Amino acid sequence: MMYIGRALMGSTSLLLMDEPLEGLAPIIVDTLLQSINRLVCDDELTVLLVEQHAKLALEVTREAVVMSRGRISWRGPSRDLQADPQRLADLLLAH
Repeated sequence: MMYIGRALMGSTSLLLMDEPLEGLAPIIVDTLLQSINRLVCDDELTVLLVEQHAKLALEVTREAVVMSRGRISWRGPSRDLQADPQRLADLLLAH
């Protein structure tokens, strides 16, 4: 979490986050997701979020890309994937 804060202190326009939710307590996950969502909604920052917790990631992203074995298996608006739980489950099970 310290690295996220440090990255935001600079004048950056892109933040790459590789599994930022891994190993965090649920209360911290909620707080971090709220912060990411606020940054994205305010158009202050572009966030590239690599995350295995797909349902949580979809809550704070506009677009989603699902990869399987290094290839894109789905790409589109996050809300479309959220609205289709069966497709999401199929994509996650395909890994």
